[in-house]
Amino acid sequence: MILFLFLICIGIMLIDSNTRIVTTEYELGYPSLPEAFDGYRIAVLSDIHAAEFGKGNERLIAKVRDAAPDIIVLAGDFIDKHEILVIEEQLRIAEALVTGLAPIAPLYYITGNHEWDGGGVWELLAMLEERGVHVLRNRYTLLDAGGSSIILAGKDDRNGPADMIRPAEFVEKIREAEGQGFLIMLEHRNYNLELYSGLGVDLVLSGHSHGGIIRLPFVGGLIGQQRDWFPENSSGVCSMGDTNMVVSRGIGNHTGFPRFMNNPEIVVVVLTASSSRA
Repeated sequence: MILFLFLICIGIMLIDSNTRIVTTEYELGYPSLPEAFDGYRIAVLSDIHAAEFGKGNERLIAKVRDAAPDIIVLAGDFIDKHEILVIEEQLRIAEALVTGLAPIAPLYYITGNHEWDGGGVWELLAMLEERGVHVLRNRYTLLDAGGSSIILAGKDDRNGPADMIRPAEFVEKIREAEGQGFLIMLEHRNYNLELYSGLGVDLVLSGHSHGGIIRLPFVGGLIGQQRDWFPENSSGVCSMGDTNMVVSRGIGNHTGFPRFMNNPEIVVVVLTASSSRA
Protein backbone atom coordinates (compact mmCIF):
# COMPACT_ATOMS: atom_id res chain seq x y z
CA MET A 1 0.00 0.00 0.00
CA ILE A 2 2.84 2.40 0.85
CA LEU A 3 4.54 1.65 -2.47
CA PHE A 4 1.25 2.16 -4.32
CA LEU A 5 0.67 5.54 -2.64
CA PHE A 6 4.25 6.54 -3.40
CA LEU A 7 3.81 5.73 -7.09
CA ILE A 8 0.53 7.66 -7.18
CA CYS A 9 2.28 10.70 -5.69
CA ILE A 10 5.10 10.45 -8.23
CA GLY A 11 2.56 10.20 -11.05
CA ILE A 12 0.70 13.29 -9.84
CA MET A 13 3.98 15.20 -9.53
CA LEU A 14 4.97 14.19 -13.06
CA ILE A 15 1.68 15.38 -14.51
CA ASP A 16 1.91 18.65 -12.59
CA SER A 17 5.55 19.18 -13.59
CA ASN A 18 4.72 18.92 -17.28
CA THR A 19 1.35 20.68 -17.48
CA ARG A 20 1.09 23.46 -14.87
CA ILE A 21 2.71 26.71 -15.99
CA VAL A 22 4.37 28.79 -13.30
CA THR A 23 5.48 32.42 -13.35
CA THR A 24 8.73 33.35 -11.62
CA GLU A 25 9.48 37.02 -11.00
CA TYR A 26 12.93 38.49 -10.40
CA GLU A 27 13.50 42.11 -9.38
CA LEU A 28 16.89 43.43 -10.44
CA GLY A 29 18.24 46.82 -9.42
CA TYR A 30 20.72 48.90 -11.42
CA PRO A 31 22.08 52.36 -10.58
CA SER A 32 22.63 52.90 -14.33
CA LEU A 33 18.99 52.26 -15.28
CA PRO A 34 17.10 55.42 -16.33
CA GLU A 35 14.42 56.37 -13.80
CA ALA A 36 11.75 56.15 -16.51
CA PHE A 37 12.35 52.37 -16.64
CA ASP A 38 11.92 51.83 -12.91
CA GLY A 39 9.42 48.95 -12.65
CA TYR A 40 9.80 47.95 -16.33
CA ARG A 41 8.56 44.37 -16.79
CA ILE A 42 10.06 41.89 -19.28
CA ALA A 43 8.39 38.49 -19.81
CA VAL A 44 10.75 35.78 -21.07
CA LEU A 45 9.48 32.68 -22.90
CA SER A 46 12.19 30.27 -23.95
CA ASP A 47 12.40 26.72 -25.33
CA ILE A 48 8.77 26.42 -26.36
CA HIS A 49 9.57 23.48 -28.68
CA ALA A 50 6.11 23.64 -30.30
CA ALA A 51 4.39 22.88 -26.99
CA GLU A 52 0.69 23.66 -26.59
CA PHE A 53 -1.21 24.42 -23.41
CA GLY A 54 -4.85 24.50 -24.39
CA LYS A 55 -6.34 25.37 -27.78
CA GLY A 56 -4.17 27.97 -29.49
CA ASN A 57 -1.96 27.96 -26.36
CA GLU A 58 -4.71 29.82 -24.53
CA ARG A 59 -3.44 28.86 -21.05
CA LEU A 60 0.08 30.08 -21.81
CA ILE A 61 -1.23 33.32 -23.33
CA ALA A 62 -3.46 33.94 -20.29
CA LYS A 63 -0.52 33.50 -17.91
CA VAL A 64 1.57 35.98 -19.88
CA ARG A 65 -1.33 38.45 -19.89
CA ASP A 66 -1.62 38.13 -16.10
CA ALA A 67 2.08 39.03 -15.78
CA ALA A 68 1.38 42.46 -17.37
CA PRO A 69 4.71 42.79 -19.22
CA ASP A 70 5.94 45.88 -21.02
CA ILE A 71 7.67 43.64 -23.59
CA ILE A 72 7.74 39.90 -24.29
CA VAL A 73 10.99 38.14 -25.23
CA LEU A 74 10.96 34.86 -27.17
CA ALA A 75 14.40 33.50 -26.33
CA GLY A 76 14.91 30.77 -28.91
CA ASP A 77 13.91 27.16 -29.65
CA PHE A 78 10.41 28.18 -30.67
CA ILE A 79 10.28 25.06 -32.86
CA ASP A 80 11.78 21.60 -32.43
CA LYS A 81 14.31 19.78 -34.62
CA HIS A 82 12.88 16.34 -33.88
CA GLU A 83 10.21 15.24 -36.33
CA ILE A 84 7.46 14.47 -33.83
CA LEU A 85 5.48 17.23 -35.53
CA VAL A 86 6.03 18.23 -39.15
CA ILE A 87 7.29 21.77 -39.60
CA GLU A 88 3.95 22.94 -41.00
CA GLU A 89 2.22 21.97 -37.74
CA GLN A 90 4.94 23.57 -35.66
CA LEU A 91 4.56 26.80 -37.64
CA ARG A 92 0.81 26.70 -37.03
CA ILE A 93 1.41 26.43 -33.29
CA ALA A 94 3.96 29.26 -33.38
CA GLU A 95 1.68 31.52 -35.39
CA ALA A 96 -1.28 30.95 -33.05
CA LEU A 97 0.92 31.77 -30.05
CA VAL A 98 2.36 35.03 -31.39
CA THR A 99 -1.10 36.06 -32.62
CA GLY A 100 -2.38 35.66 -29.07
CA LEU A 101 0.61 37.37 -27.46
CA ALA A 102 0.82 40.36 -29.80
CA PRO A 103 -2.06 42.35 -28.21
CA ILE A 104 -0.40 42.05 -24.78
CA ALA A 105 2.97 43.70 -25.47
CA PRO A 106 5.61 44.10 -28.22
CA LEU A 107 7.36 40.82 -29.09
CA TYR A 108 11.11 40.36 -29.59
CA TYR A 109 12.61 37.10 -30.86
CA ILE A 110 16.03 35.47 -31.17
CA THR A 111 16.90 32.11 -32.69
CA GLY A 112 17.91 29.03 -30.72
CA ASN A 113 19.87 25.99 -31.82
CA HIS A 114 16.74 24.02 -32.82
CA GLU A 115 15.67 26.57 -35.41
CA TRP A 116 18.95 26.06 -37.27
CA ASP A 117 19.30 22.32 -36.65
CA GLY A 118 15.85 21.20 -37.71
CA GLY A 119 14.96 23.17 -40.83
CA GLY A 120 12.07 25.55 -41.25
CA VAL A 121 13.99 28.51 -39.87
CA TRP A 122 13.36 30.77 -42.86
CA GLU A 123 9.64 30.00 -42.90
CA LEU A 124 9.48 30.72 -39.17
CA LEU A 125 11.35 34.02 -39.48
CA ALA A 126 9.13 35.15 -42.35
CA MET A 127 5.98 34.31 -40.39
CA LEU A 128 7.20 36.14 -37.29
CA GLU A 129 8.05 39.28 -39.23
CA GLU A 130 4.68 39.18 -41.00
CA ARG A 131 3.03 39.05 -37.57
CA GLY A 132 4.92 42.11 -36.37
CA VAL A 133 7.46 40.33 -34.17
CA HIS A 134 10.80 42.16 -33.88
CA VAL A 135 13.34 39.58 -35.05
CA LEU A 136 16.75 40.47 -33.58
CA ARG A 137 19.28 38.55 -35.63
CA ASN A 138 22.52 40.19 -34.49
CA ARG A 139 20.63 43.45 -34.34
CA TYR A 140 19.57 45.85 -31.62
CA THR A 141 16.78 48.31 -30.98
CA LEU A 142 16.11 51.11 -28.52
CA LEU A 143 13.31 50.76 -25.99
CA ASP A 144 11.83 54.15 -25.08
CA ALA A 145 10.07 55.30 -21.93
CA GLY A 146 9.52 58.80 -20.56
CA GLY A 147 12.04 60.40 -22.89
CA SER A 148 14.79 57.90 -21.98
CA SER A 149 15.95 54.75 -23.74
CA ILE A 150 17.75 51.49 -23.09
CA ILE A 151 19.30 49.08 -25.60
CA LEU A 152 17.83 45.66 -26.38
CA ALA A 153 20.13 43.49 -28.53
CA GLY A 154 19.66 39.97 -29.87
CA LYS A 155 22.36 37.45 -30.76
CA ASP A 156 21.73 34.69 -33.28
CA ASP A 157 22.41 31.22 -31.95
CA ARG A 158 25.90 29.99 -32.76
CA ASN A 159 24.44 27.23 -34.96
CA GLY A 160 23.37 29.96 -37.38
CA PRO A 161 25.42 31.29 -40.32
CA ALA A 162 29.16 30.73 -39.86
CA ASP A 163 30.03 34.27 -40.94
CA MET A 164 27.86 36.01 -38.33
CA ILE A 165 29.31 38.74 -36.16
CA ARG A 166 30.95 37.59 -32.93
CA PRO A 167 29.66 38.83 -29.56
CA ALA A 168 32.62 41.09 -28.75
CA GLU A 169 32.42 42.81 -32.13
CA PHE A 170 28.65 43.08 -31.86
CA VAL A 171 28.81 44.80 -28.47
CA GLU A 172 31.61 47.07 -29.70
CA LYS A 173 29.47 48.21 -32.64
CA ILE A 174 26.53 48.87 -30.32
CA ARG A 175 28.72 50.96 -28.01
CA GLU A 176 30.17 52.91 -30.91
CA ALA A 177 26.67 53.82 -32.08
CA GLU A 178 24.82 54.24 -28.77
CA GLY A 179 27.43 54.93 -26.11
CA GLN A 180 27.35 53.34 -22.67
CA GLY A 181 23.59 53.11 -22.23
CA PHE A 182 21.92 50.30 -20.30
CA LEU A 183 22.30 47.15 -22.45
CA ILE A 184 20.19 43.99 -22.41
CA MET A 185 21.46 41.05 -24.51
CA LEU A 186 19.18 38.23 -25.65
CA GLU A 187 21.29 35.08 -25.98
CA HIS A 188 19.62 31.66 -26.20
CA ARG A 189 22.36 29.64 -24.57
CA ASN A 190 23.23 30.03 -20.91
CA TYR A 191 26.98 29.60 -21.29
CA ASN A 192 28.32 33.11 -21.76
CA LEU A 193 27.99 34.99 -18.48
CA GLU A 194 31.75 35.50 -18.17
CA LEU A 195 31.99 36.72 -21.76
CA TYR A 196 29.19 39.28 -21.45
CA SER A 197 30.39 40.40 -18.03
CA GLY A 198 33.75 41.19 -19.59
CA LEU A 199 31.99 43.15 -22.34
CA GLY A 200 30.06 45.27 -19.84
CA VAL A 201 26.57 44.01 -20.71
CA ASP A 202 24.14 44.84 -17.91
CA LEU A 203 21.61 42.01 -18.33
CA VAL A 204 21.58 38.77 -20.34
CA LEU A 205 18.32 36.87 -20.91
CA SER A 206 18.79 33.18 -21.76
CA GLY A 207 17.21 29.74 -21.76
CA HIS A 208 18.47 26.50 -23.35
CA SER A 209 19.06 24.56 -20.11
CA HIS A 210 15.42 23.42 -19.56
CA GLY A 211 16.13 23.97 -15.87
CA GLY A 212 18.19 20.78 -15.74
CA ILE A 213 15.08 18.76 -16.76
CA ILE A 214 14.81 17.19 -13.29
CA ARG A 215 15.18 19.52 -10.31
CA LEU A 216 15.98 18.34 -6.81
CA PRO A 217 15.47 20.28 -3.56
CA PHE A 218 18.64 22.06 -2.36
CA VAL A 219 20.46 20.77 -5.46
CA GLY A 220 18.82 22.39 -8.50
CA GLY A 221 19.05 21.04 -12.03
CA LEU A 222 20.17 17.45 -12.47
CA ILE A 223 20.97 17.03 -16.19
CA GLY A 224 22.57 19.56 -18.53
CA GLN A 225 22.02 19.95 -22.26
CA GLN A 226 25.32 18.15 -22.84
CA ARG A 227 24.08 15.29 -20.59
CA ASP A 228 26.36 16.58 -17.85
CA TRP A 229 25.39 16.21 -14.22
CA PHE A 230 24.39 19.15 -12.04
CA PRO A 231 24.88 21.84 -14.70
CA GLU A 232 25.78 25.39 -13.70
CA ASN A 233 23.50 28.34 -14.39
CA SER A 234 20.47 26.18 -15.21
CA SER A 235 17.87 28.51 -13.71
CA GLY A 236 17.35 31.88 -12.09
CA VAL A 237 19.69 34.83 -11.66
CA CYS A 238 23.42 34.26 -12.12
CA SER A 239 25.75 37.20 -11.50
CA MET A 240 29.33 38.11 -12.34
CA GLY A 241 30.69 41.58 -11.71
CA ASP A 242 28.00 44.08 -12.64
CA THR A 243 26.29 41.66 -15.06
CA ASN A 244 23.22 39.56 -14.32
CA MET A 245 22.18 36.62 -16.47
CA VAL A 246 18.60 35.40 -16.02
CA VAL A 247 18.07 31.83 -17.19
CA SER A 248 14.55 30.61 -17.93
CA ARG A 249 13.70 26.95 -17.30
CA GLY A 250 11.67 27.04 -20.50
CA ILE A 251 8.19 26.02 -21.58
CA GLY A 252 8.41 22.83 -23.66
CA ASN A 253 10.55 19.71 -23.72
CA HIS A 254 12.27 17.59 -26.35
CA THR A 255 14.76 15.57 -24.34
CA GLY A 256 12.90 12.27 -23.98
CA PHE A 257 12.95 12.72 -20.19
CA PRO A 258 9.82 14.16 -18.58
CA ARG A 259 10.25 17.33 -16.57
CA PHE A 260 10.14 16.61 -12.83
CA MET A 261 9.73 19.26 -10.13
CA ASN A 262 10.49 21.64 -12.97
CA ASN A 263 7.26 23.18 -14.25
CA PRO A 264 7.03 25.04 -17.55
CA GLU A 265 8.14 28.54 -16.62
CA ILE A 266 7.41 32.11 -17.64
CA VAL A 267 10.11 34.40 -16.28
CA VAL A 268 9.31 38.03 -15.51
CA VAL A 269 12.25 40.38 -14.96
CA VAL A 270 11.36 43.63 -13.20
CA LEU A 271 13.99 46.35 -13.64
CA THR A 272 14.45 48.87 -10.85
CA ALA A 273 16.59 51.98 -10.72
CA SER A 274 18.51 51.01 -7.59
CA SER A 275 21.55 49.03 -6.51
CA SER A 276 19.56 46.13 -5.00
CA ARG A 277 19.90 42.62 -6.40
CA ALA A 278 17.42 39.72 -6.51
